[in-house]
Amino acid sequence: MSVRTRALVLLIPLMLTACEWFTDFKRQPSIWTWEPLKDTLTPSRGNPQMSVPTTGTAVAGFQVSYGAFPATIDSMASLRNPTPASDSSLANGRKYFQINCSVCHGERAMGDGPATKFGMPGINLTTDMTKARTDGYIFGMIRNGRGLMPPYNRIEELDRWDVVNYVRALQGVNGKTVPVGALAPPGVTGDKVPGPTRMGPTASAPFFNPRNLLNPAQQGSSGGSSQAVSPQGLPAGTRSDTAARKRPDSTRARSDSARARPSR
Repeated sequence: MSVRTRALVLLIPLMLTACEWFTDFKRQPSIWTWEPLKDTLTPSRGNPQMSVPTTGTAVAGFQVSYGAFPATIDSMASLRNPTPASDSSLANGRKYFQINCSVCHGERAMGDGPATKFGMPGINLTTDMTKARTDGYIFGMIRNGRGLMPPYNRIEELDRWDVVNYVRALQGVNGKTVPVGALAPPGVTGDKVPGPTRMGPTASAPFFNPRNLLNPAQQGSSGGSSQAVSPQGLPAGTRSDTAARKRPDSTRARSDSARARPSR
């Protein structure tokens, strides 16, 4: 058997298999931002340690732990509620309260939720003792949980203050009258269920041309006076390099798709 024949025999199994030696990264796992890999409670990747969302945070994890201890929750009692009890806040708070809280506390927060029929003690949130709690304390209870109540960090911080406002309305301490009960029957989606996160790092990083900062004509080569710059580091009255750049690829005419199609 010649050398050429032997080489052909050895190459036949490789030619018949479905292996690809050079894929050029054309096929690889695709993961969307914040997409969970295992379940809805385990994110695929979290924010870097000690980081905060673009919206800021009332109390970071390195300031106050997430331990379900009375002293830990008491330490958040002095937090100021930054969200006014507007109609939109109360409507959003109702949505999250009815989905997460009413199963135990009841639709009117009187401790008569469906779970109490199966052995869960009813915790009434409209008592004088609970009314005397501060907004920060209720916020901390939702954040950390305590006793029989688990932490509800799945309610994001912006929505958590809305829940506090809604509870205050049910208590009758903020002068607001709110509807009670579920927003819709089970299975209805859309705006009747929580939407996408509002705390992820979705704000784009500002881009500017660093040459603008080093241009002597703008910085003043002789007088030493500097020109005012915008928060993005740009001279006042100018746009970023990204915003000023033309997009010929997306604005050019599409003659190939607009041309007449021959009839058959």
